[in-house]
Amino acid sequence: MCPTRDPRLLAKLPACRIGALVLLRSQAGHVLLVDPDHLDGLVLPGGPVLPNEPPHLAAARHLHAQTGLLRRVTQLLAVDFTPADRYLERLNLVFDGGAVTDRDTQRVTVPPRCGSGLHGARFADPAHLSALMSPAQNARVQQALANLGRALPLLLHGQRAA
Repeated sequence: MCPTRDPRLLAKLPACRIGALVLLRSQAGHVLLVDPDHLDGLVLPGGPVLPNEPPHLAAARHLHAQTGLLRRVTQLLAVDFTPADRYLERLNLVFDGGAVTDRDTQRVTVPPRCGSGLHGARFADPAHLSALMSPAQNARVQQALANLGRALPLLLHGQRAA
């Protein structure tokens, strides 16, 4: 029997939420953060990957929905695993959104709160992130910043994502 069709393997699939996040920077090196109404502190733009959705497309989709910015993201900067606690275990993928122009920083628009779940968005100096984010969120961003220029390509079935 083919392993992918073995009913024992499909009976109880592992449950892990995948998050797709975008590290986007201004020309000054400030990091774009959003302020979700369900969390304390700011976070990178992004959100959950839908079933069978390529993670880089989920990251771009959430970035656009949360900020109005359209970016192509295919370079992976960090992978952050969080064990199960009150939520499912989580695997967060941080993609490089590159740097935006000063003009684009002024185009960031957060949809109305009732539809977006966001209080707002802003660019913040990386030196001040620890005061704005939870320790785990800050560590994720700092590691992604440290990996700039050393990003991994995203592969889809062995091929580089377009």
